[in-house]
Amino acid sequence: MNNSSLPAQNILIVAGDVSGDLHAANLIREIKALRPQMHITAIGGRLMKQEADTFLFDLAAQGATGFIEPLKKMPLWLKLLKQIRQYIQGQKPCAVITVDFYGFNHQVLNIAKELQIPAFYYVAPQVWASRQYRAKQLARLTQKMFVIYPFEPDFHKKFGGNAVFRGNPLLDIMPAPAEHSFQTEDVQNKAWKLGLLPGSRNSEISRLTPAFYQAFKQVVKAFPNTQAYLFALPDADEKKFLDLLGEVPHPNFHIVKDKNYELRSQMDFLLACSGTATLENALLGVPMVVAYKMFWPTYQIAKMVIKVKHISLVNILAQKEVVKELIQEKATPEALAAQVISMFRNPARLQAQKDELLKLRASLGEKGVAHRAAKEILEDIGNN
Repeated sequence: MNNSSLPAQNILIVAGDVSGDLHAANLIREIKALRPQMHITAIGGRLMKQEADTFLFDLAAQGATGFIEPLKKMPLWLKLLKQIRQYIQGQKPCAVITVDFYGFNHQVLNIAKELQIPAFYYVAPQVWASRQYRAKQLARLTQKMFVIYPFEPDFHKKFGGNAVFRGNPLLDIMPAPAEHSFQTEDVQNKAWKLGLLPGSRNSEISRLTPAFYQAFKQVVKAFPNTQAYLFALPDADEKKFLDLLGEVPHPNFHIVKDKNYELRSQMDFLLACSGTATLENALLGVPMVVAYKMFWPTYQIAKMVIKVKHISLVNILAQKEVVKELIQEKATPEALAAQVISMFRNPARLQAQKDELLKLRASLGEKGVAHRAAKEILEDIGNN
């Protein structure tokens, strides 16, 4: 890492996955707008690289989830943490901001604490869902946490944490829900639009893409005009998805790289990997079924430590099953297809789920989340 001297006012921001990279990039943009002379050094992904003054490492490309998979990344992480320590010691940033990605970022926070650098968590990890003891760690290591759900400040307060809710940052990037009617006089021959969201990580993609595709093939037998759209990240290699299909794609199957959620908002229904995408779908008001398949040992551990009844953010926030969840061996093509077919046969159910999803959107605040957080962080830094 380059340890050449930086301006006295510099901030280190660290994110470790695709969604964190997006939110961190928006935060950087708002900090620079409010205080242009602030030098931002980033570790994250391609979006942060575009916004930061200095970019050190693409950690987002190395992302790992669960309990077992991150162990494979440990040698890389240890090397990077050593470099981060050297960087902080040499440059003495006026603040360190971490974004989600607890497994790596709590180590970054430990370094900042040891070296007496004020630390903030933007998009604090959802420790209320599992391993709640981590809340005590976060309280000790951070000056302030910006949480993304309205119930979280009260949770962290019980552990001594200074957590504030300024809105969910997805609201800064999500368009308003599209005007969309599911009503049709001929459900059988309607050109239904089915979206496939198998995730952003390689492990998710490899496990869910084949199941989603096979589910679509069953749906199209029942509704022959159905068009399927597999949503890939902008820099994704389409060949990776095609190889996972194991055959020449059905003529109604398309791989797309959506811009600004325009195409996704037009979907009638979605097969979605559990994660941030489910909340994005809710904000768009697009009905869905949520699926997830983990590495088997990871799943066994998860069952022991997870403290919430549901896995999808939509159902957790609603405190009831708004969308169907199919986990592990239940996430079969047959079960997925059955959910889609049932919904297409009853458009009123699609509308009812959309209405429930839009109620959630209203509970998550208003646009301007990154701006409010940036302003507050700069004010707090100024008061140190």
